[in-house]
Amino acid sequence: MRSLRQLRLTAVAAVSMLVVTVAPPAAAGASAGPSRQAGYHRIGYFTQWGIYGRAFPVKKLDTSGAASRLTHVNYAFGNISKDGRCFVDGGPGEGDAWADYQRPVPAEESVDGVADAWGEPLNGNFGQLAKLKARHPGLKVMLSLGGWSWSTYFSDAARTEASRKAFVASCIDLYLRGNLPVLDGGSGGPGAGAGVFDGFDLDWEWPNWPGEPGNVVRAEDRENFTRLLAEFRRQLDAFGRQARKHYALTAFLPANPAAMDAGYEGRKIFRYLDFATVQGYDFHGSWDAVTNQQSALRVPAGAPDNPDFSAQVAIDGWLNRGAPRGKLVLGIPYYGRGWTGVSGGGDGLFQPAAGPAPATHEAGSEDFKQLKTLPGRGYTVHRDLRAGHAWLFDGTTLWTYDDPVVVFQKMLYIRRAGLAGAMIWSLDGDDDNAILTRTVAAGLATR
Repeated sequence: MRSLRQLRLTAVAAVSMLVVTVAPPAAAGASAGPSRQAGYHRIGYFTQWGIYGRAFPVKKLDTSGAASRLTHVNYAFGNISKDGRCFVDGGPGEGDAWADYQRPVPAEESVDGVADAWGEPLNGNFGQLAKLKARHPGLKVMLSLGGWSWSTYFSDAARTEASRKAFVASCIDLYLRGNLPVLDGGSGGPGAGAGVFDGFDLDWEWPNWPGEPGNVVRAEDRENFTRLLAEFRRQLDAFGRQARKHYALTAFLPANPAAMDAGYEGRKIFRYLDFATVQGYDFHGSWDAVTNQQSALRVPAGAPDNPDFSAQVAIDGWLNRGAPRGKLVLGIPYYGRGWTGVSGGGDGLFQPAAGPAPATHEAGSEDFKQLKTLPGRGYTVHRDLRAGHAWLFDGTTLWTYDDPVVVFQKMLYIRRAGLAGAMIWSLDGDDDNAILTRTVAAGLATR
C-alpha cells in the first residue's frame, strides 16, 4: 500500500493545475471571506449497526488511527417516538438498546482491552464511546437524531411550543443527563450515560419535503425547524450553565435546492447552530436508469441532467440562501454507488444500465474498503479531474466513488472556499488503516 505521503503527493500533482477551477466563485450576495487556515471540523458518523455485518466496533476508531484525526463522532441514530420524545426501545424497527448500552463488549473489541460484565450500567457502544473519549480527550461525541429511517415524527415533535419544549427536554434527560431506561440484567439507570454525549446533531430528512414513505410532513415544518433549533439552543445553554460546559448543536442539510427552500429559513437557522453538515453524496445511484456520478465536486461536462447536483452546487445553494461559509461542512461518502448491465461502451459513464450492481450488504452500494480492491481485478479507474470525481468500470459494472485522490481534492476545495471542514458518512466504510480519514486530516492540516 502506498504511504499517505505518496497519496498526498499524487493528489497534489493531480489537482495543482486545476486549483483555480476547483475553487468556486463567490456566491451571489455573499463575500468570499478569508480561507480558514486552522480549526477545521472533521466529523465522522459511527453507525449503531456497524458492529454487526461490518464488524466495526468503536475500538477500530482507535486502532485505525481515525479517532486521533477527528474532532467529532456523530452516533447514528437516536429515535423519536410517536408522541414526540427521544426514546430508546428494543422493539423491531424502533431501536437497538442492546447495541447502544446493554451488550457486554468482549475484551478483544474493547477500547481499553477490558471486557464488560453483564448488567453493568453502561455497556455497548455508549460505554465504548466513553472509553474512546478518555483516550482522546479532545474528541466530541454527538447524538444524531433521526436519519432517513427515524425522521417519521420530527414534524410532530416540532409542531407546537409545548411539543418542542417536551421533545428537547426528553433528549437532554435521556442522552446528556444519561437517564437511560433500565434493561434486562440491569444496564441503564439514572445518570448511567452521563458524559458520553457533547450535544445533538439534528438529522431531520426532511422538513416539508418527502423522505422515507410514511414520514409526517407539514408546510409549517419550515418555520418549526427554526423554532426547534431555538428551543434546543435555549435548553442546551441552560443545561450547559449548570455543567459549566458548552453543548454543541448541529444539523444535517440537503443538497437539493428545492428541499432547501421548502424546509429551511436560510440564514435564520445558523443563529442557533454551531455548524451544519451538507449532503455531498447520493446525487445519483442505481435508482437512475443511466450511470452517473454520486458525489462529484462539480457537475461533469456532458452530464445528462440539467440542472444537476454536485458538492459545489449544494454549497453554493446554501451560500446563496445566506449561510455563513464558516459554518458549512461538506459531507463526503466512504462508499460508492454502482450499476451493472452497463451498455454503450467507452468508459461506462452516462450509459444505460440494467440495474444495481451486486454488493456485500446492499445491491448498488458498496464500502470504499471493498471498492479499493477492484483496480487490477478487471476494473479500470477513470477520473474527471476538473469535475472532481472517479469511477471504476470493467465493461459491464460501474462504481462511482471517492478514493484518496478525490478526497484530497475536496479538502483543497474546502480550504479555498473558506468552509468549516469535512463530514464523513460513514466511518465503517474506510479500510483498517483509516486511509480516507488520514487523507481528510492531511488535507485539512493546519499550517
